[in-house]
Amino acid sequence: MCLNIDGVYYFIVEFLHVKPGKGPAFVRTKLKNVTTGRVIDKTWNSGVKVEEVRIERRPYQFLYKDDMGYNFMHTETCEQINIPGESVGGVQFLKEGDGVEAMVHVATETILTCELPPHVTLEVTYTEPGLKGDTATNTLKPATLETGAEVRVPLFINVGEKIEVDTRDGSYVGRVRE
Repeated sequence: MCLNIDGVYYFIVEFLHVKPGKGPAFVRTKLKNVTTGRVIDKTWNSGVKVEEVRIERRPYQFLYKDDMGYNFMHTETCEQINIPGESVGGVQFLKEGDGVEAMVHVATETILTCELPPHVTLEVTYTEPGLKGDTATNTLKPATLETGAEVRVPLFINVGEKIEVDTRDGSYVGRVRE
């Protein structure tokens, strides 16, 4: 559920209806700001009216990047839109043809945020060579991916291998076998 609080949109992450033994009931919530991603705690008295905002998740496919931002195409209607880079979560892992999910405010048809899938598969384009048998320790080395993003990978990963990356925090998930 998405709420409009003082002109800012928030998603409800968690809520708890509390009925103390003494005093009126209240609702304790954790709200995530749609644009910044910051999570705040807010408490309301039970029965307070809040404005609900209708948000839709729509599938888009990344086409290309230009000086105006990132250009996407709706996968069903073939309509093209432009989204600024700061609205796209995990933009450094985005490559041409990738599918994303955009959150659209239905009343105004504006894009609020755009999210990549939690994990993407990318090819390593540069990393220092690992030494054979050097897997006893859990050390990591920097690696550059095909999108230009840099992540930390285990020593046994080499150039040309495909790895799975978590788009939320940019961490290495695992090696992809084909």
